[in-house]
Amino acid sequence: MTTEHNGKRKGRSRETWQALAFFSQIGVTMVGTVLIGVLLGKYLDSLFDTKPWLTLVFSFLGAGAAIKALFSISSEKH
Repeated sequence: MTTEHNGKRKGRSRETWQALAFFSQIGVTMVGTVLIGVLLGKYLDSLFDTKPWLTLVFSFLGAGAAIKALFSISSEKH
């Protein structure tokens, strides 16, 4: 009986770690894509002297890429 109980506990622990990894992947992906968009926009704004327009455009593009990545990750999960 103890062996069966330990097996169930290990199974739950593994599922917990997998869920944690899945949600952290979502968070890192969303933050990373938006951050890349903002940084690229700021760099291009300083290069072409178009403050703040390219930062805004690339921020929205980064947010759109984050949403697309979110749907892609969730469809891979199922």
